[in-house]
Amino acid sequence: MMWAWSANELEALGRFLSDRGVCDAVVTATAIGDGHSNLTFLVSDGHSRIVVRRPPPPPLPTGANDVLREARFMTALADTDVPVPRVLATAAAGDLLDVPVVVMEFVDGAVITEETPAASDDVALRRRIGESLVDTLAALHTVRWRDAGLDGIGKPERFNERQLRLVRSLISTGDGVPPSFADLGQWLDAHLPAESGTSVVHNDFRIGNTVVDVTEGKIAAVLDWELASIGDPLADLGYLLACYPAAGEPIVPTAAMGTALLESGYPDRTALLDRYADRTGADVSGVNWYAALAMYKLAALYEYSHRRFNNGVGDPYYADPQLVASFLEAGEVLTGVEA
Repeated sequence: MMWAWSANELEALGRFLSDRGVCDAVVTATAIGDGHSNLTFLVSDGHSRIVVRRPPPPPLPTGANDVLREARFMTALADTDVPVPRVLATAAAGDLLDVPVVVMEFVDGAVITEETPAASDDVALRRRIGESLVDTLAALHTVRWRDAGLDGIGKPERFNERQLRLVRSLISTGDGVPPSFADLGQWLDAHLPAESGTSVVHNDFRIGNTVVDVTEGKIAAVLDWELASIGDPLADLGYLLACYPAAGEPIVPTAAMGTALLESGYPDRTALLDRYADRTGADVSGVNWYAALAMYKLAALYEYSHRRFNNGVGDPYYADPQLVASFLEAGEVLTGVEA
């Protein structure tokens, strides 16, 4: 964790929450989550629990870590079939801290990463969790987003092309993108598909960004909406597959955050694709391009974060340059590009 509440800031947070009727004024704040994106805190007055999120310390890339954007998406999705935490309050930069803040309800359940908190032989439970994960993504992609009040928040036209351009702008220097990105980037350009459709896209949809009701075996809440937009739904599906580990394959860092999915009972990628196609009617035959795009984007985000660390302002998690290389290698495997 790169940041913690000072005594004065915690006192101000308590007043802010009390003035809005969220909880009492004396609160504690404990860091939760992996801390590699927006900073998330479990806040309590001794009786109730809520969640407070803020961006990491600057500098940040343009458009990244936008907690007010995620609050808008969660508010818009509150009355849909997509489970999201209820937004309780927001604060613009300068109102509470020098950065924006969003306050949301605490959703009880498990965040599944390295193991499932259930009996090892309960394969039926694991199957239900995996099916609920992909069903939740399908539900997201069938939301009538204009009716939900999200018209104008994204630019769905030429979404895939703009994704590539944004990725390159993140890591470009005077000499362009690093040479290690060249082969995968050229393949993505050469095989650029037209958009498969238009929907809300989460842009970071994986098991570790959900809260799971392990008793029922279903997704209780989808978290981390700061990258959400309106665009091609297959971008989310490709990203989910890129973060979904498979036995016998090298595990990229985002898949390492969900190795519980290797346990017996969880659906494999083919089963996920079939179920998604059945729920949405989508043609998923070209999903490998989107999975390769996900690897390219993740490599760029990790490259950017690695540079921040080298400049003394970033998270030490990103210190190892092999993290970037692992995404590029996985992307090249998906495309058939030789390393």
